[in-house]
Amino acid sequence: MELRAMGAGDAESLWRWNHDPEVMRFMVEGYPQTPETVTKFLTERPRNTYGDTLFGVESRKDGVLIGLISLHGAEPETGIAELDIYLGEKDYWGQGYATDAMRTACRYGFDRMRLHRIWLTVVVGNEAAHHIYQKIGFVDEGCLRQASRRDGQWRDVHLMGLLDGELR
Repeated sequence: MELRAMGAGDAESLWRWNHDPEVMRFMVEGYPQTPETVTKFLTERPRNTYGDTLFGVESRKDGVLIGLISLHGAEPETGIAELDIYLGEKDYWGQGYATDAMRTACRYGFDRMRLHRIWLTVVVGNEAAHHIYQKIGFVDEGCLRQASRRDGQWRDVHLMGLLDGELR
């Protein structure tokens, strides 16, 4: 697995993932986008900066873009960033790619960005993601009650955090 910058050439994959109900079932439900809108987003998106990084997750064995991961909302004064991840290529699920991508992004955050804390949220019921986050050291810090709505159902969201030095 390798993390790399994303560009306009990744738009088709991103569009396809965002319109796959199985991939998106634990994500915030957005409005449908056209492939052209996704291409425009990736083309016009500012380059990665300290406060907002977006990486493609790519399989080393075959060079396929399989997902994305982001550290955003970071400020040098606080040393805190939020992490988001999802793998859109279902053929790569359950093979350790998400765990590897999480570790790599967190190492990047702590070592290169000099972050002190990385946090994330995970919808209650997304046990696979929750397990991965716990496995690499994230700790449950609270519950945001009925903070996610999907298919007309409100779900609680776990708030999780990882401090520098806790990555496993």
